[in-house]
Amino acid sequence: MSSEGRTPAARPHHRFTDDGRRIREVLSYTRRGNRFTPAQQEAWDAHHDAWVIPDETVDRPDFRLTDWFGREAPLIVEIGSGVGEATGVLAAARPAYDVLALEVWRPGVASSLAHVAAAGASNVRFCSVDAVWMLQTHVAPAGLAELWTFFPDPWPKTRHHKRRLVDAGFAALVAGRLAPGASWRLATDWKDYAEQMRSVLDAEPALAGGIVDRWPERPVTKFERKGMAAGRVITDLRYTRV
Repeated sequence: MSSEGRTPAARPHHRFTDDGRRIREVLSYTRRGNRFTPAQQEAWDAHHDAWVIPDETVDRPDFRLTDWFGREAPLIVEIGSGVGEATGVLAAARPAYDVLALEVWRPGVASSLAHVAAAGASNVRFCSVDAVWMLQTHVAPAGLAELWTFFPDPWPKTRHHKRRLVDAGFAALVAGRLAPGASWRLATDWKDYAEQMRSVLDAEPALAGGIVDRWPERPVTKFERKGMAAGRVITDLRYTRV
């Protein structure tokens, strides 16, 4: 991912050269299919107008996150909310906070809408643009009350490690966006990624922390269950802005 010094595109998969060739970007995610199940379509139809920020909206000069939440409140960002199993539960327990869930998989967003609605968490908004771009462009320095990154794509093949979200540039960006004393909570079921996370975050001078006991508030998600079924150990980390 990009460092603080280079602002990526909101939707890198839409970038083209002047002569119409698509620009290849090294991203920490892939865009999968957009086909909805009937249940996902029902949830999308019921809630997307109120809770989903359209991708193109973020490009407008007058775009402000607070307008979409309808209030001024401390901001929590979740990167990679998946199908929203954790999002709804954690947001419902924090009604005084606004939760921005960034997820590029649209069927996952649709499922998340159902989970959020079931939890009664009306303080969540979803958006499917690049997370680095969103943090750089629409989150002020020290503007984050907390960041959640649970089970990001591990890109397990060595040649793909460069695509992992947690690298030195992203750590520096997050450190600058977290308020003093605010935390970045992470979890992964890949041992070598946990080691990389710890190495990268330990090297960031504005962050302090390490491996912690499993966060009891975080629900066990399908990604976590899949990792445990495969015999992988779950690692939770917490780093705080000093």
